[in-house]
Amino acid sequence: MPANDDLSLLIDAAREAGRIALRYTGPEARVWEKPGGAGPVTEADLAVNTMLERDLRAARPAYGWLSEESEDTKERLSHDRIFVVDPLDGTRSFMQGARTWAHALAIVDKGEVIASVVYLPMLDKLYSAQKGGGAFLNNAPIMPSSQDALSGASVLAARPAMDPEHWRVVPDVKRSHRPSLAYRTALVAEGRYDAMLTLRPTWEWDIAAGDLILREAGAATSDRYGQRLSFNNPDPRQLGMVAAPSALHQGLTGALWSKDAVPRL
Repeated sequence: MPANDDLSLLIDAAREAGRIALRYTGPEARVWEKPGGAGPVTEADLAVNTMLERDLRAARPAYGWLSEESEDTKERLSHDRIFVVDPLDGTRSFMQGARTWAHALAIVDKGEVIASVVYLPMLDKLYSAQKGGGAFLNNAPIMPSSQDALSGASVLAARPAMDPEHWRVVPDVKRSHRPSLAYRTALVAEGRYDAMLTLRPTWEWDIAAGDLILREAGAATSDRYGQRLSFNNPDPRQLGMVAAPSALHQGLTGALWSKDAVPRL
C-alpha cells in the first residue's frame, strides 16, 4: 500500500502509541476520573497523548490539534488541517485487561478526513486509509459486506440505540457491541459486521479515523439523520454516526426518526 507522508506519519505514531500503552498493565494502571462525569482516564491514555501531541505537532507545526486528552481551544479553528486523535479508545476495556482498545488518529483538511489509522496493538490489527487510496487492514485491502436488507443485518450498537423512541419501526437486526467506537467502524469497513450506529452526541475523535476507513473501503457514513460528516467543528461533537453499505445505510437512516421529528438531540 503506497502511503503519502501524512499517512506514514500516522502509522509510525500509532505503532509507537501501542508500544507505550503496552508498558502498562491495564488493571494496575493508575486511573483518575475526569471532571464533570466525563469518565476515567489512565496513565496510559496520558502517556500516549503526550507522545502524540509532541511528535505529531513537531512533524507538522502548521496543523491544528484536537485530542480527547488535551485541552481544546479555539485556536484549532484557524487551521485548514488538524490532527484529530483519540490516544486510547476503549479506556474501560483497557482498565479491565481486555484486548479490544485502540489508538485512533486522523488528519482532517477543511472538514474532511484525508488520512487515518485505527490500531489495536493487542490484536496486531492496523487499519489505515488515505483519501483516494483505498482502505487496508495490515496492508491487505478491505471492503464492507454486501448486505443490503435491513432485516437480519448484523449491527454494532450499544443497547440504548435500539430503544423504540429512536425508530419509526425498530428494525429486525442482530445487535452486537464492542466498547471502542473506532474498532466498531473498522469492523464494518472490513465486512465482519454489516453496520454500526451510535445515536448519542459523538465526539469527533471517536469516529474521524473510522469515517475515512469506512468510506475508502466502500461504505456510506453519515450522522444519525443521514447528513454528511464534517470535522473540526467549534463544538467537536457529531449527531451520532451511521455506517453501512450504501443500500443498508439508506435503510437504517430511513428507519430512524428524521431531524424534524421527536426526539431531537
